[in-house]
Parts: sequence; C-alpha cells; structure tokens
Amino acid sequence: MRVETPEIFDDLQRKLMTAELRPGEKLKPSELQGFYGCSANTVRDVLLRLSKVGLVEFEMQRGFRVRAATSERRHDVTRFRILLEQEGARLSMLNGGVGWESRLTAAHHKLSHIEKQIAGADDLSPYLGLWSDAELEFHETLISSCGSPILRENYGDIYAQFRQQMVGLERDFGSSYFHSIIDEHQAVLDAALARDVEACRTAIYDHLKRNL
Repeated sequence: MRVETPEIFDDLQRKLMTAELRPGEKLKPSELQGFYGCSANTVRDVLLRLSKVGLVEFEMQRGFRVRAATSERRHDVTRFRILLEQEGARLSMLNGGVGWESRLTAAHHKLSHIEKQIAGADDLSPYLGLWSDAELEFHETLISSCGSPILRENYGDIYAQFRQQMVGLERDFGSSYFHSIIDEHQAVLDAALARDVEACRTAIYDHLKRNL
C-alpha cells in the first residue's frame, strides 16, 4: 500500500531518533522505495529534508547515510538545545497565559505517569516510544508561547538531533535514569508555573548537563 510523504518523513525521523536506523548506516533509496511503496523521487526528497534537519548525511557519489553519533556532536547539540529551551521558556513565561499553564501541566502529568511506570519496570522497551513522544511534548509545550515560530522550528530540529545523538551513543536508560529525570522535569514545571525565569533556566541546565 502506498504511504504518503508526510507519513514517510515521520516514520523515518522516528527511526532515526530512536536509533532503529543506526548511526553511520547507509540508507538505500531503492530499499526504502520498496518498503514504503513510493517513487524514488519521493524517497530522495524525504531524505534530503531529513538531511536539513540534521539526522542524515548526504555526499555526492556516495549517497545518504545516518548521521554518525559522536561525543563532540552530542555536546554541541546539547549546548544549543539548552540555549534555545532557556530562551523559549523565558519568553513563554512572559507571554503565556492560563491556557499555556494548563497545557504544560497536562503534558507534564502524562510524562510523569509514564516515567513512574518505567522507573518501576524490569523491561523498559514497551515504554520508550511513549516516553520519547511525551518528553518531546512537554518540552515543546514549555516553549510554545514564546511567540517565535523560528525558535520553535529550530528547537524541533535540535531536539531530534539531540535524541538521535543520545540514543546513538547508547546512554544508560535504566530505571535509575528515570528516577532522576522525574525530579528534573518536576523542577522545570514548578519554576515555569511560578514564572521564575532564573530557576527555570537552572532547572533546564541541570536536566541536560549530563550530556555536556
């Protein structure tokens, strides 16, 4: 069955962010064309879009490859994510009303519920996809009232790169990790709802500094 272009983009981006497609792996348009039941031009266009996001590398005569995961790139991506998220949160605290507060609280409630389930689980695999989506929703909601479409667009791209680098370097996603980030996400939420810009900046940095 033929798959539409946005669905192909979303599916490949998810596989790249979760390292289902491993760093450095060659991406063959002919294989993807057959898998998705689409044209070669469609696959090429999607891969070029993913290269602009930063998840795929393209070289003339060599084709497409999943971007390599390195400590240096993870550090660089993390620094940029911190800058964008701190500024986006600051602007959202200035501009956001009760609707923003409600959306942020709801996103955190969902994320916290999933993280508590993971923290007590022996097998994390059934939860990781749900957690990744919920974590992105929480952080995107945090900056959603910043008033800058460009900031939000760049944040989406840098979050995708961050997740790809983090998972690609096989960081420990054991239960102890989730026990830690439950408190970290709570600290971000509390500071944001209190409109305490400096506390929120600190909470965001503390949440991400392990990747620097």
